[in-house]
Formats: sequence, C-alpha cells, structure tokens
Amino acid sequence: MSSFVTGATGFIGRHLVSELVDHREGPIYVLVRASSLGRMETMIQQWTGGAGSTPVIPVVGDLGEPGLGVDPDWVADNVGKIDHFFHLAAIYDMTADDATNDAMNVDGTRNALALAGALEAGRFHQVSSVAAAGDYHGRFSESMFDEGQPLPSPYHRTKYESEKIVREESTVPWRVYRPAIVVGHSETGAMDKIDGPYYFFPVIKRLRDNLPSWLPLVGIDLGDTNLVPVDYVAKAMDHLAHLPDRDGEAFHLVNPEPQSTIEMINAFCAAAGAPRFATPIDRNLTAGATGLLPRALRPSSLINAVVRTAPAHLVLDQTLGRLGIPAEVVSHASFTAVFDSRETERALAGSGISVPDLESYARTLWGFWEENLDDTTAKDKRTRTALKGKHVVITGASSGIGKVTALKVAQAGGIPVLVARGKDKLEETKATIELRGGQAHVFACDLSDLRAIDDLCERMSTELPTVDFVVNNAGRSIRRSLKLSHDRFHDFERTMQLNYFGAIRLIMGLMPKLHEQRSGHIVNISSIGVQTNPPRFSAYVASKAALDAWSNVVASEVVGHGISFTNIHMPLVRTPMIAPTKMYDKFPTLSPAQAADLVIKAMVEKPHEINTFAGNAGAVAHTFAPKAAFRVLNLAYQVFPDSAAAKARSGPADSAPEVVAPEAVGDVTGGRESEQMLMARLFPGVHW
Repeated sequence: MSSFVTGATGFIGRHLVSELVDHREGPIYVLVRASSLGRMETMIQQWTGGAGSTPVIPVVGDLGEPGLGVDPDWVADNVGKIDHFFHLAAIYDMTADDATNDAMNVDGTRNALALAGALEAGRFHQVSSVAAAGDYHGRFSESMFDEGQPLPSPYHRTKYESEKIVREESTVPWRVYRPAIVVGHSETGAMDKIDGPYYFFPVIKRLRDNLPSWLPLVGIDLGDTNLVPVDYVAKAMDHLAHLPDRDGEAFHLVNPEPQSTIEMINAFCAAAGAPRFATPIDRNLTAGATGLLPRALRPSSLINAVVRTAPAHLVLDQTLGRLGIPAEVVSHASFTAVFDSRETERALAGSGISVPDLESYARTLWGFWEENLDDTTAKDKRTRTALKGKHVVITGASSGIGKVTALKVAQAGGIPVLVARGKDKLEETKATIELRGGQAHVFACDLSDLRAIDDLCERMSTELPTVDFVVNNAGRSIRRSLKLSHDRFHDFERTMQLNYFGAIRLIMGLMPKLHEQRSGHIVNISSIGVQTNPPRFSAYVASKAALDAWSNVVASEVVGHGISFTNIHMPLVRTPMIAPTKMYDKFPTLSPAQAADLVIKAMVEKPHEINTFAGNAGAVAHTFAPKAAFRVLNLAYQVFPDSAAAKARSGPADSAPEVVAPEAVGDVTGGRESEQMLMARLFPGVHW
C-alpha cells in the first residue's frame, strides 16, 4: 500500500507522515520543492530514525504548477500504484490576503486533483477545515456543506471553495477532513509557528510577569472556540483514511464539547501562572432571556459584529496589534457553529483515539512555546548587542535551564557551547539551533571527573576563538536529613564534587583564556537555599554556598582584567531535577524559560547577584532575627518529613549525572498537606 502526501513539511503533514511510517507498509511519496530537498532529507531521518531502507521518498514538484509540476515520466511509472493521495499543502493563516489564499488553497487543490487523477489514485484525502462552515449558526453536521453560510474572510472562502472543488471535480473517490483550530502536540507541545491561540501567549506572559496570579481580571464573553492537538488530528486521519466503505464522507476532527474562548484563555493563564479572566455576567444565567432576542441582537452576535468592522479593526490594530495580536485573529476567535462529530466518534470507536481535555496538556503547550517560539529575547536590542557572536559555555545544557538558555542565546545571535555528559541530547539541541539558522558547539564531558574537565578546558581554549561567558548550571541536589546521613558521607562528597569542585575546576581551567582576552563573565546558578537555609538540603546548600564564597573572593582578584561574576540565587524551577518530587507539582515554581531569562539578564546586565524577594527576606531574617528564622525552619522540618526513598536508600550511586533530582517528598497525608501548601505559598520558590 503506497501513499502520496502534499504538505509533508507542514505542521499537520509532518505528524501524518510519522503516523504512516509507524503504522502502514509500502512507500510514502512526499511532494517537495527542489530548494527544500536538504530540509526534507533531515525530516526523513527524523521520521525513519535513520533506517537504511526508508519508505519515505521525495518527489520534486510545486503546489503552484499544473499537476503539481511533477515529472511526467514519474507519473507514467506510477499510474495505478498510489493507493492514498493525501492533500495537506495549503495555507492555514487567518491574516493572509485573498491572492495568497486563492493560490495556495484553491489553485493548489485543483493541481493536486489533476495529479491524483493522472495517477489514477485509489483515494483522494482532502484536509479542509471547519472554516468551510463559515458563520453558520447552529449545529453543523458532517453531512452538511453548502448551507448558504456567510464566509467572512479569504481563509473561510477558500477553504469552502477548495472542498467544493474536491466534491464536484474529483475523478477518484474522496474523503474530507475538517479539523478545528490545531494546536501543538499534547505530549511534547511541539508547534512550528504562531497561530490561533498562540497569538495571545505574549500578552499572557506580560500579565504573568507584571501582575500577581491571584488578581482577577475582567474579560468579555467572546463565545465558543474549538481546539484539537495535532497528534489527535494525525492519528485520526490515519485511522479514518484506511477504513473501508467511507468514501464521499466528511469527518469533523474537533473537540465534541465546545470550549468557551475565555475558558480556553484561562487554561493557558493557569499554565503560565498568570491572572485569569472572569466575565461579569455568566451566559448560563442569561441564556433564557437572550434566547428570546433575534440572533443579530444577542450580545455575543453584537460583539462579534462590532469587532469585525473596519473601525474596530483599526482600533484593534493600534492596541492589541501592538502586542502582536492581529485584528483578524480577535474577530475570528470564536465559532458561531457547533460542530457535530458523532460520525467521526463512531468511526474512531475502539481505536483508542480521542481528544484529550485542554487542561491536561495546556501546560505542555505553554512550556514548548515559552522555550521555543517566544521571540522576546531576539527582539530585545540590548540583549542582541550583548550576545551577538559571543561564545557562551553552558554546562548541564542537555535539559532544563541549560537547554532553554542555549536556545535563547542562539535566538539573540550568540553561539552556545553545549556541555553535558550525554552527547546525543546535546547534538539534538545543536540540530534544533542550526535548523533555526543559529550556530552551536558540542563538548561532551562528565563534570564530576576533574581530569575530564581539564581536557575539556584545553579543547575549548584551543578550538574556540573566544570564551565570552561561562554558565555554571550543572548541579546535583540531594534532600535528606542529617539523622539519615550518618552512614552516607558520600552524599556530601558527590554534591561538592559536581556543584563546587567541578565548577571551580572549569573556571580555573578557562581562566588563562579569559586573562588573555582581558574579558569574560561567569554566571553561577546558585540557589535560594543559600539565603534561606531550608532543612534537609545541607549537602546541596553547602556546596552552592561554597561556590558563592569562592566566586566572591576570586572576583576581586580578576576584576582588573575585565572578568566578572554573577551568582543567581535561583528559586525552585520546574525542571527534570524536581520532577520526581510530586508535591512540587502544586508549589509555586519558575518555568525553565523564566529561569533562563534570569541567566540572560545576568549576561546582559552583569550584576553581582540576582535574588528574589523571598530569598532576600530569608537572608534578612537570618541576619536580624536568627532565632525566629530557625524556629520557622524547624516547623518546616516537621511539616515536610523525609521521604520513604530517603529512608531506604543507602550506598553510593552507580552514576553521577549532571542533574539529579532531590528524593521525593513522600509519606504525606491529611492535614500535613494543607500545612505544606501554606508554607509553600508563604515562602514561594524555597526548596522544602
């Protein structure tokens, strides 16, 4: 069974091809421009895992050419051999103009149909959109199409017209798929561009960074929307395409339950830690009264009508547009139709394929955007000036804070030098940076091995033209009380080995290079624990305090040669290091991207320290009221007990990775949990 796919390099197309590779046999032909062959080869490697006999075969062509511009000899050789022709190449952009929409969506569909007919394909699969329903009011079933619905934008019009072309002009059997607004992968968050709800993310980020999360904001009821993750769309298409006896049908790939636009925005606000919006009047309380009004006079209809007018677009462009939200996105943020997907649900029954709740993956989508698509760093002129062309050594760069810092450095035009023990993950990060047009270097090293660090420093000093910044991010954290540590002195040795000895060995090894340059800035990722001294972290906090003290002393010796230090007393960050501690899921934490922003700030502004309010409060308390501070910490010691894992473990570990989780907080029940949450809220960011 063979397939032909247009739009394979697009967002949905990439995931569909992945599904076909994983679940279907036979060759998969993918349309690609000649200029994109290099990128396609990279994607084929990703789809097939580098397998020798790949089922993915590029076919050179162009969406804008008759018959997609495919070589007639190739067509002649493959007549009758293509079982499934998937047409996904189109433009999915509410802000695109008429000419672009016509060329991509209408002419492209007609050219794809011509090729499918010439190939005598077994079946033509058209990826349409719920936008084909336009501004239809009421329930829009999968059997409905031309209902006289208004088509308010070029995108709506061309999605309708392209589906009509398939229905009326196709010479081969066809099936149509109408996805709702497609967002990132529900498990990885992967997304390739800013679209749909992602336009609102920069505003949500600003709200988070400038307002307390508990502050309620007033919102407007913009009606209902509908989001589906791309992995659901790809899996559903693959399954539906290969079912027997379903030709001539359309399938709604939507969330069966309409989602309030405000609830959707609030789900992402919650994921970001931003304040949420509340509508002054609940529509459920007014539905009976407003339902008696003509549809055109109902509040939601009036609001939607107003925001689509030219004066409203002008106002929106001058307000929300300055925040990166196009007026077209606001005016089409909700749907007037409710999309009936009962036939699709029946067809998917028993397959295990269903739409997950947005709340279950909103944080995943937000995290991916914040770490990969947020371009705030690239837009900041001061940051670009400070980092462009500069080599930034980052330890622990395979995940968490280190990885996101590397991505942000590259975004600003810097050249991250990635250091960690696992070379494969570093190469993945390097590949990501290079695909985005940046540069990176990889140096694998076990940072708990002092001899390996000496070799690393020699290699970097020789191979790199400059070492402009060093970010000491790699670290080990151990959570265990002293009473359980009497036979575990190796806990203290291991944390000192990586957090202190490894860090200063790296700095000392690079110091000749920095003196030669007469410049260099070192950023140490320290801990809020150095200021607050939380119980059970004696090994970890001591190692971080040692690095702080060493750096403070050395800073006075090297400042004359333009070499400086910043110690970041980092609060609790949601990274792989704390993932096993499930209690932390409920604690206020920074995201890796927020932490990376602090690292970028340290490199740009070069302050002596970066602290949080909670950290400074802890330091002040220890200075002016030490007895009271220790009483509070003793209360925390009672509230947060040693975990079962901390009590059971003994003997040295077999390995020493760059980032190690603190043993999980366990044995927590009943009232203890409420006390824990209270302390976590009162002292945000502290490692309890």
